[in-house]
Amino acid sequence: MSESIRLQKYLSACGVTSRRKAEELIISGRVSVDGHIAVLGDKIDPDTAVVTLDGKRITNTDRRVYLAIYKPRGYLSSVSDDRGRKCVTDLVKEKDIRLYPVGRLDYDSEGLLLLTNDGELANALTHPRYKVEKSYIVTVSPVPSAEQLQELASGVDIDGRRTAKAKISVRSSDEDRAVVRFIIHEGRNRQIRRMCEAIGLEVLRLKRVAEDAVRLGSLKPGEYRELTEDEIRAIRKKVCR
Repeated sequence: MSESIRLQKYLSACGVTSRRKAEELIISGRVSVDGHIAVLGDKIDPDTAVVTLDGKRITNTDRRVYLAIYKPRGYLSSVSDDRGRKCVTDLVKEKDIRLYPVGRLDYDSEGLLLLTNDGELANALTHPRYKVEKSYIVTVSPVPSAEQLQELASGVDIDGRRTAKAKISVRSSDEDRAVVRFIIHEGRNRQIRRMCEAIGLEVLRLKRVAEDAVRLGSLKPGEYRELTEDEIRAIRKKVCR
């Protein structure tokens, strides 16, 4: 038997609605547990309770899952590969729920990638209209000049189309390389690598460290965690308008 949780938390975790809206559903008498109309304050065992909303059963398979994972280099940002290469979903233990990457990190890049089964939120996060900012730490060679940094910030032509303005700052440098922070909101294929290549810089390492309110933090390659309620709330506030 698992630990009992409040009914509204269970409904929210299953992706039915927000916790506050779940409370309203319970108060209105639309939720039943084991055949009895629920009341606000009820707790349930999520593994054994039969929960229904308007007569339709709600199960754990309806649960919305939001993960932040550290994608290592050498993994594809996909759920499968016909060439047998390693995919980021191979690292996730929750095999009973089919999760999908939100956007992508190319094969040779690493860092933060979001995984979810919430298609609506995933589509919103990748839609250009919301301009969701993503932050990267990029090691380049040689050390970029002030003019090159300005080019990256103001936009670079890729395939005849100029990239949007970016936020660029140098974190450190030595004789032949520099560590540069990029903040962009576009998601074009291999965008940062191609921006650098277009102005004569080679990318030695590329690591995504943040996407909107979600930070990579202390995660190590291959590790993952569930997003906090605050992170999910912040993302929804930005893209679900």
